[in-house]
Amino acid sequence: MEQRELGSSGIKTAPLVFGGNVFGWTVKGNNTALLLDAFLDAGFNTVDTADVYSAWVPGNKGGESETEIGKWLKQSGKRAKVIIATKVGAEIAADKKGLKKNYIIKAVEDSLTRLQTDYIDLYQSHYDDATTPVEETLLAFDQLIKDGKVRAIGASNFSVERLHESLKVSREKGLASYQSLQPEYNLFDREKYETTLEPFIKEQSIGVISYFSLASGFLSGKYRSEADLEGSSRGGMVKKYLTDRGMRILKTLDEVAVQYNSKPAAVSLAWLIARPTITAPIVSATSIPQLNELTLAATLQLSSEAIEALNTASAY
Repeated sequence: MEQRELGSSGIKTAPLVFGGNVFGWTVKGNNTALLLDAFLDAGFNTVDTADVYSAWVPGNKGGESETEIGKWLKQSGKRAKVIIATKVGAEIAADKKGLKKNYIIKAVEDSLTRLQTDYIDLYQSHYDDATTPVEETLLAFDQLIKDGKVRAIGASNFSVERLHESLKVSREKGLASYQSLQPEYNLFDREKYETTLEPFIKEQSIGVISYFSLASGFLSGKYRSEADLEGSSRGGMVKKYLTDRGMRILKTLDEVAVQYNSKPAAVSLAWLIARPTITAPIVSATSIPQLNELTLAATLQLSSEAIEALNTASAY
């Protein structure tokens, strides 16, 4: 399996990352182990989660995903074989949010405990915190790296301006610097990333782990009309994609999928993997058949003609 470095961190990931938002939500217990074992057996090695996952589920309070992953790490003995990426900063409670130094230092201990490990490979700022000086946040991360609790740091949902400021402070102060960015990016949602973030990413050689890689499932081809949304938990998120442009994208995905004897979801992911600035898209699965379908994307080598057809269909 191809290995791609995250920035200049020395951390290398296969070209797909398992999105851990499903753990403690739609995937629990033994199913967590089944999916993660299958993911690693297929040649992949990176799992992305966050301390806030899955607080949105009634009865949950956050930390459930890390706890599920931690149980698997402990029981499987596979810690050395997997890259664990998690995040800090999203609001878990009124007193548990943001990127202040004292909070990060405490939050990492909670994550380490839930994950049942003594280090995190990639620790990410989940959201920017305008109330905290960039230097204070980076001082906290720098300390964690020096203490051996974190190997590298990344940013998620940052604007290009704040990412630029963070990298500048890291250089000037000699502090740890962000090695990766986690933005929303997929075949439908292209414009923001390509026009604002991507030019800067190229210049700085930062790794990119994209989320919403299948546009909340729309790019799987499962949803083609409002009738398809009925009874779906993702209905509200997918409705915005049911446009003429969205249908044009699905039509082209269908055509390319037929050429490669594949499925629209795998083609969508292969398009992302082929993008030079994308290190690895994040994908989530709740069953082995679904996982097997998605992981085929890593071996799907799209021709320049297929990529151009998808670019044209999804032009913004």
